[in-house]
Amino acid sequence: MTTVLESIPQPSHQPVLIEEVLTYLAPRPGGHYLDGTLGLGGHTRAVLEATGGKAEVVGMDRDPLALEAASRMLRAEWPEAALTLRHECFSRFTDVLDEMGWNELDGALLDLGFSSFQLDSPERGFSFLMDGPLDMRMNPSGAGVTAGDVVNAYPARQIAKIIFEFGEEPLAGRIARGIEAARRSAPITSTLELARIVELAYPPARRARARNHPATRTFQALRMFVNDEAGELKQFLEQIVPHLAEAARVVIISFHSIEDRIVKQFFVHQAKACLCPPLQPFCLCGHKATLKILTKKPVMAKSAELAANPRSRSAKLRAAERTNVHEDTDS
Repeated sequence: MTTVLESIPQPSHQPVLIEEVLTYLAPRPGGHYLDGTLGLGGHTRAVLEATGGKAEVVGMDRDPLALEAASRMLRAEWPEAALTLRHECFSRFTDVLDEMGWNELDGALLDLGFSSFQLDSPERGFSFLMDGPLDMRMNPSGAGVTAGDVVNAYPARQIAKIIFEFGEEPLAGRIARGIEAARRSAPITSTLELARIVELAYPPARRARARNHPATRTFQALRMFVNDEAGELKQFLEQIVPHLAEAARVVIISFHSIEDRIVKQFFVHQAKACLCPPLQPFCLCGHKATLKILTKKPVMAKSAELAANPRSRSAKLRAAERTNVHEDTDS
């Protein structure tokens, strides 16, 4: 574990869309902020720098290695800051806030990507370019199925559904059948073995035309399924609004269309003053707008960031602001 931690380039780690995060989160001294996906701590570091270390921050991450690395960096740079770090999924933020005695947040941030050190650690099983075990759990010491469990034990039809739903892979059926055929001989145990099976499932002509490695979407789908990433996001969104103070901001960075669509639809729903059918003459739903959308379209990285950090090319930021807190209280 020490070797892995020491290999993480903490000072040079650059979080995506950092200027945009600070613009939309608008942190202030004395404010209470949640970083639900702490990662290597880059966004929390920026919040502390922007507030002179005077903001109070709760940082959460379910990856124990990332949490420990972030803790070392942040506590060394800001030893006096009111910083609380928890090894937990961000969907369970309410438990942490209750423990802290925080009634409201002035801002909440999620960066739904995963760090390069996770991808570059073969033992984590995220990469199809380096050989490692088929794990893919964000918390490798926790419970839950691994990617190896899925490819070796799930029916081919279910594997195809996972790859299609979470990877948006048009060849999901062919890939699932290839996995089923391969595992008849022996269990699939390594990332390179699985990547090769997926690659062979692609017709040669399509394989030659592919801009990305043929296994890209399959590995994404397995990672999202194993970690229930869409479910975690939905649980977070269902709980966050009542914990936001008046004019508090929620900022979410996603990296593919599934998560971005979930965030967009939630913001749109919460921003509506009425959910009744358009032709209904008067409102019966009783719904009140709780959020004001701050980003009509997702905010993307500028050219300078794209040149310095190619990973930022697929990052999409959406932000909203809490409204009508007092109306909710009065009602």
